[in-house]
Amino acid sequence: MADDVTSLSFEQAIAELEQVVTRLDSGDVPLDESIKLYERGAALKAHCEAKLNDADAKVRQITLDAKGQPTGTTTPEGA
Repeated sequence: MADDVTSLSFEQAIAELEQVVTRLDSGDVPLDESIKLYERGAALKAHCEAKLNDADAKVRQITLDAKGQPTGTTTPEGA
């Protein structure tokens, strides 16, 4: 497991989160390791949510013409 979740892509973080959940669901993990896995899973979840929020914000900035075709992006407020 990489220590820094911020360096992971969304896909890498989701894959690792799935591995964490599978290990925790197995019930064969000692308590101390379960706690570490849970903490790692929480960090991965937060990272994935941040990535999704960033993607959503970018999609919301796409402007469409009357035919629904992308024409560019709006300038974010405060930029």
